Amino acid sequence: MEGNIELRDYVALVGPSGCGKSTTISLIERFYNPLAGGVYVDGREISTLNINQYRKHLALVSQEPTLYQGTIRENILLGGDRNDITDDEITAACKSANIYDFIQSLPEGFQTVCGSKGALLSGGQKQRIAIARALIRNPKVLLLDEATSALDSESEKVVQQALDTAAKGRTTVSVAHRLSTIKHADCIYVFDAGRIAESGSHSELMAKRGKYYELVNLQSLGKNN
Repeated sequence: MEGNIELRDYVALVGPSGCGKSTTISLIERFYNPLAGGVYVDGREISTLNINQYRKHLALVSQEPTLYQGTIRENILLGGDRNDITDDEITAACKSANIYDFIQSLPEGFQTVCGSKGALLSGGQKQRIAIARALIRNPKVLLLDEATSALDSESEKVVQQALDTAAKGRTTVSVAHRLSTIKHADCIYVFDAGRIAESGSHSELMAKRGKYYELVNLQSLGKNN
């Protein structure tokens, strides 16, 4: 079964661990090529495209963001593919990532040193800086690989707001563990053993009472226990 993603759609990939969600993200990024079938963008198989040019249109926010020794500003600029990124562009990316006010509250502002692997920042702060870094290149396709699953519930709310803002106006593919974060997706693909078992909106899939319905009920039971 194939999956189609329309321009500026917000698409979610859900399913149990090991079912192929993160592998799909890796295939979209062309970290490796599929053994069968293909990944097509605008009707062209991505293996036929210049890989560097293709990846300039993508940005990934993963579960565990990697920050480097250096300042917040330097870490954000690492996401860019130009040498002439302006302060206004950095500010806009940080505002979209819901991290600008926090940075401005720091004595050193954008010149604040993150520490080794971002050790001086909380998980939610690191994740929002990673979102700003992804947005600084203004990607056409935003890839989210369980971007909130490692956060506590309070940090998750703030980061999810940033992700919702970041997704506006661009095609977004999100691997989701917490199903409550993707209820408003244009289309949800439910994976099972490496295949798409069902697809549709949240309401459509709940009405089917299939695998997605079971996953939602399992998470609801977990919250109540």
